[in-house]
Amino acid sequence: MSSNQAPEPSFLAPRYWPTWMGMGLLKLICKLPYSWQITLGRWLGIVMYHLFASRRHITDVNLRLCFPELSDTERQAWVKQTFIHNAIGLFESSMSWWAPDSKLDMPITLKGEQHLKAALAQGRGVILLGGHFSTLDLGGRLFSRYFEADVMYRQHNNPLMDKMIREGRGNHLGTIERENLRQVLRALRKNRVVWYAPDQDFGPKYSVYAPFFGQDAATITATSRLVKLNNSPILMFSQHRNPDNKGYELEFFPIIEDFPSGDEMADASRINAEIERAIRKDPCQYMWVHRRFKTHPKGKNYLYRKTD
Repeated sequence: MSSNQAPEPSFLAPRYWPTWMGMGLLKLICKLPYSWQITLGRWLGIVMYHLFASRRHITDVNLRLCFPELSDTERQAWVKQTFIHNAIGLFESSMSWWAPDSKLDMPITLKGEQHLKAALAQGRGVILLGGHFSTLDLGGRLFSRYFEADVMYRQHNNPLMDKMIREGRGNHLGTIERENLRQVLRALRKNRVVWYAPDQDFGPKYSVYAPFFGQDAATITATSRLVKLNNSPILMFSQHRNPDNKGYELEFFPIIEDFPSGDEMADASRINAEIERAIRKDPCQYMWVHRRFKTHPKGKNYLYRKTD
């Protein structure tokens, strides 16, 4: 090890014990039948809805901003459903990391496959635009049955959690840390698919305020730069759990033409519109528990401040 390299943390330290226990419990649950995990996820989501008041408030604010047409009763029902879908997604993530293929034999509907094939035919790699759906990790595992891809990710603050997630995803997809643009360029030059989700609030530094469900949302401008790396085509990919909880739909949207345009605001708006269109297929399967609008001209978390 060079003197400049940080030492490997000791994952036996007491501060990692809760992570070991939590991930160990998920591994045990992963051995249960799929239908049991869906049922457990539903009940866990209801419990989380009642216990986590701050996340419930964040979800409520997000849905009130993005779907003002909902009545209070309708919105609260969506808030609860969001918690249920995200809890099921927790178990789906563990399945994506550790379950054998034999446990993932549920029906899969592939839509718009021709759009990704057309993008790959250009030979310049593909930027696959994604969103933080509750089915994110399992969607990646199911995607890997049909195509190879590298997924861009942000390092987790917990090094042990980061290691487990990276290794779990790495069993079926390549992984690229989001700041490693050289590795992204190498992948694109090999005509690989690079899966990238820019739908979170990363602060104002490299963002513009672009519309998202009619709200000004801090949206990173890096998407345009990623496409420019190798002049690669870009298209939206979404994944949803079927309403009967007995299968999944993976959908590829048409290539986004004339992108980037040279106008950062216009480009960010187009990206948000693609993600919004995918979310509207089943809004409660999106991760509304995140503070999508935390960056605001009137101060951080302005929209999430509680008023008496």
